[in-house]
Amino acid sequence: MGAENLHHIESSEQLDSLLASNTYVALDFYADWCPPCKAIAPIYQTLADKHTAENYLAFGKVNVDHVQDVAARYGITAMPTFLFFKDGQQVAVNGKAMIQGADPRSLGAAAEKLGGLAQKRIEEAASA
Repeated sequence: MGAENLHHIESSEQLDSLLASNTYVALDFYADWCPPCKAIAPIYQTLADKHTAENYLAFGKVNVDHVQDVAARYGITAMPTFLFFKDGQQVAVNGKAMIQGADPRSLGAAAEKLGGLAQKRIEEAASA
């Protein structure tokens, strides 16, 4: 467990590969100079450690200063911003298309929801 549960996205190709190889993906768009990003990082890490399910649910981090094309692709204007994907398409979780700012309650609820959906997929695959 630990840092290997977070995919550090360094190119749009790397992101496309992560989206293609997992049913669900959560992304954290952050910046090194952003205090709220630093504040929520350990919470995001804990959620990734708890809910990561290979091929079903992955957690990624995108440094907006280093991977500007990915940030631009999703119109990221505030940090941190968390986005969620299903089958490569951006989706709303718990009615929210994105979570902006360090909001541990919303982020935790979204991770729980995705974790539950991933678990359901795993169980369906196992019984197929």
